[in-house]
Amino acid sequence: MEIRNSTILITGGTSGIGLEMVKQFTELGAKIIVTGRNLEMLYETQKKCPMVHVLQSDVSNPSDIEQLYTDVIQQFPELNIIVNNAGVMRLIDLEDTSVDLQNLVREIDINLSGTIQMVHRFLPHLIKKDSAAIVNVSSAIAFMAYSSAPIYSASKAGVHAYTKALRLQLQKTNVKVFEVIPPGVNTNLQQDWVLQPNPGQMMDVKKMVHAIARGISKNRTEITPGLSGVVKYMCRIAPDLIEKNLGHREFEKFKQIKRQ
Repeated sequence: MEIRNSTILITGGTSGIGLEMVKQFTELGAKIIVTGRNLEMLYETQKKCPMVHVLQSDVSNPSDIEQLYTDVIQQFPELNIIVNNAGVMRLIDLEDTSVDLQNLVREIDINLSGTIQMVHRFLPHLIKKDSAAIVNVSSAIAFMAYSSAPIYSASKAGVHAYTKALRLQLQKTNVKVFEVIPPGVNTNLQQDWVLQPNPGQMMDVKKMVHAIARGISKNRTEITPGLSGVVKYMCRIAPDLIEKNLGHREFEKFKQIKRQ
């Protein structure tokens, strides 16, 4: 799949992996449309990358998606790639009754439902193109029950399963379906956490996005940079070892910090 000369819509493109994709894909010769909830951050992104186009939109809001579709198709009818990157990750203690029901499923609304609804709305347009692609960003945590971030873990497992099903359904069309499966990446996703991840286990975001661009150009349907391929393999052959001795150990530290 060619990035050069493509018109690409990136959700959550104002920070982290999304912002780095905006930068690198622009350098590769793509026309980029960036969406996000925060208008100020969108303008900051445009200052950093003057060639990009910005549209405010919240993927957890169906009416926003409808309006986004209308605006994009009118202004950029040549759109041929969407990247579902918008995401949120929180450390959550499921025994904490202070979290209300609506707030509890925030990761589902953004990470999973947002991805599904974006694809559903834009697919009729993409399927008419001679060459088109859908890129869904999941996580290595999709393969393990990461107890520190249980709702995030569930949402990304859902994205993984949905993306595989979508790829099967679209295999006879011109729409390629990619899944990006990041490991831990040094971004602002974890900036509000009371327990910060080990920086030595985190992948550099520039290297991460370089791997994404290379994977798309080589038509690798599952892109597993850094340690994500190892995590996927280990979760298949020794899930208890990974979940209990690695993932759950972080939750115990998280609980200790909360008690202090």
